[in-house]
Amino acid sequence: MLRSMARTSKNQEPALDPGTAQEMASAGRFKQIRMVAGLVNKANKKAMPITIGSGLGTALVLVLLGVFVGPLVLFIPLAVLFGMLVTVFLFGRFAQSAQYSAIDGQMGAAVAVLKQLRGNWTVSEAPVAANRNMDAVYRAVGRPGVILIGEGSPNGLVSLLTNEKKKVARVAYEVPIFEFLIGDGEGQVPISKLQRKIMRLPRNLKPDAVRDINHRLKALAPTMQAPKGPLPRNIRQPKMPRPKAR
Repeated sequence: MLRSMARTSKNQEPALDPGTAQEMASAGRFKQIRMVAGLVNKANKKAMPITIGSGLGTALVLVLLGVFVGPLVLFIPLAVLFGMLVTVFLFGRFAQSAQYSAIDGQMGAAVAVLKQLRGNWTVSEAPVAANRNMDAVYRAVGRPGVILIGEGSPNGLVSLLTNEKKKVARVAYEVPIFEFLIGDGEGQVPISKLQRKIMRLPRNLKPDAVRDINHRLKALAPTMQAPKGPLPRNIRQPKMPRPKAR
């Protein structure tokens, strides 16, 4: 049920555009919640009825337990509390899935996800490597080590990732280097699962080592090739809607 929201068609109109994201970021708390609810409803028409119905259903079950088991005065506050918890939890899950659905397939989607990582991470907002076909590699550095994320055609990204890994290994020797290729094919990682994959990696480095690696990597020049044809204008990296209701 939750996964279906992230697997929207590539041709479907995005649920979130840059203007909406900017308006959401500057709005008040309650307006943000209404806007996120609208985003969720646009991505999945069944999400809000399921969320509200589950919360009310949980509260009703506890009230009935109070009526038949008692005391009712104890079960009513529990019904309100657990009903709200279920509603907030489901709303948060649906909102997160809608966010991933909104940026799926967009250039720079990996950066939007990397910026949401918990902990001390250094993320390259611009590609550290790219080719003429607009295939790009992004880099993040944290406690697990160096993370290389490829976006684009798998055929074009193989050489980009290989070359970038060699470059990183020359200055960050004996440091774990992880590679992820964004996509829905075999051996690829869907954008909706990227954050979970990275957060499950072991913490191999101490904070001092992370700072040292970042200092070394600054000396690496990005590997870029001019894209074929005219350069696209007004390319903006997708942003995740804020706040995440959980």
